Amino acid sequence: MNQDHEPEATRRDASDTESSRANRGWWDRNADEYQSDHGAFLGDDRFIWGPEGLDEADAALLGPAAELKGRRILEIGAGAAQCSRWLAAQGALPVALDLSHRQLQHALRIADGLADDATELVEADAGALPFRDGSFDLACSAYGALPFVADPVRVLREVRRVLRPGGRFVFSVTHPLRWAFPDEPGPEGLSVAASYFDRTPYVEQDGSGHAVYVEHHRTLGDRVRDVVAAGFRLEDLVEPEWPEWNTQEWGGWSPLRGHLIPGTAIFVCVAGA
Repeated sequence: MNQDHEPEATRRDASDTESSRANRGWWDRNADEYQSDHGAFLGDDRFIWGPEGLDEADAALLGPAAELKGRRILEIGAGAAQCSRWLAAQGALPVALDLSHRQLQHALRIADGLADDATELVEADAGALPFRDGSFDLACSAYGALPFVADPVRVLREVRRVLRPGGRFVFSVTHPLRWAFPDEPGPEGLSVAASYFDRTPYVEQDGSGHAVYVEHHRTLGDRVRDVVAAGFRLEDLVEPEWPEWNTQEWGGWSPLRGHLIPGTAIFVCVAGA
């Protein structure tokens, strides 16, 4: 990377390979700061679906907590494996997968401070899952992988492959509507600034034009069609409302914006036979 230039933000095409390489590097470089800034909110063993703070302990989108015991569950884009650790506390058998080596090092750091953390960690790309067909009962992803890949159907099909028939996959992403607004938490983030229908990826690139961060936009309809094309049935679409107790700002998410426009979309999917 050319260190003489700050990353430049632009909108341009980015392939799956370029996106994967850029985002692996970005998360490796920024994992320390991310965990420092957001670790207290995420906790060591909580399952939070997004910046609004919707907790799986309350939402039960994967099913009642009492029914998770003994279930083999794959978490994709697990970061420091906070969600997987909560699943393990319910008696589940989670596998936490992430592209970033540094994020998984934070998972090990947290595990070192806990007496009984047996969460399995795997470093791999979500587009090529290193598991046999039908290996898992459930799968989940809280802002992991899907916002950062050029070919989301490929990832969804991989998840479908490793799930048993009837298995549930629940994933959260930035709500597609937010792409039309500036990524600002204050009043300046309340005016439409771009076309909701512009699917051109958001790219940060170095002085040589190499991508160092990539995020891909899909409309709500695109996401639904992707889910169906991969062999899932969409059971529910959850748009969490901003709770009164949450006063934090997280990037472009904030109480001001959260009370007016949705920030997160959660897709509850069931694998077909």
